[in-house]
Amino acid sequence: MRDYYARRASYSEWFYLEPERQRDLRTMEAWLPSMFVDRRVLEVACGTGWWTPHGASFAREWLATDLNPETIEVARCKEMPPCVRFETVDAHTFAELGDRRFDGAFAGCWWSHVPLGRLAGWLDALHARLESGARVVMLDNSYVRSSRTPSNTPISRRDADGNTYQRRTLDDGSVHEVLKNFPTREQAFSMLGERAVERQWIQHEHYWILSYRLM
Repeated sequence: MRDYYARRASYSEWFYLEPERQRDLRTMEAWLPSMFVDRRVLEVACGTGWWTPHGASFAREWLATDLNPETIEVARCKEMPPCVRFETVDAHTFAELGDRRFDGAFAGCWWSHVPLGRLAGWLDALHARLESGARVVMLDNSYVRSSRTPSNTPISRRDADGNTYQRRTLDDGSVHEVLKNFPTREQAFSMLGERAVERQWIQHEHYWILSYRLM
């Protein structure tokens, strides 16, 4: 996974330019800023920073993190709100954050890449970095069979734990197997449990949004 996203860093946003996605993108970009007004936000796996300037528009502080320096460098070249900082952080453990805590968290197109067997532990690790009352927003791809974008590549296999995988070919000809799960509203809510209140699931054609407040 790390190698795949590092290799495609320079052109990973091309699929955001697909005409079929524009209505969803404009709607989400307009909705996202209101979620983090005056909050100190941890962004998980920011990638090339497509969502960062939208989410951080009215934030007090915004720490955009990713494991790949290659994708962070692409994000750094974009115009960002003054509250945004970047750090290299492992999204599975958050060990590099030390004892820092936040009152907001955002993850764009990350949930789908967490193995189902590690999802509960990952949510525990994320929530441990958040204060009571923190606002959490996650968004990711929906599977649309008619779409030709990478996220909608046909499922190549399903493992014993129920994880689904896609085989994706990069511009250099290399082929990579990518873990890509597509949760339902019920599956996502069941993973959160009672610690998440004010839960909301917004279904768009090509994306879904999950938002909640942490008790």
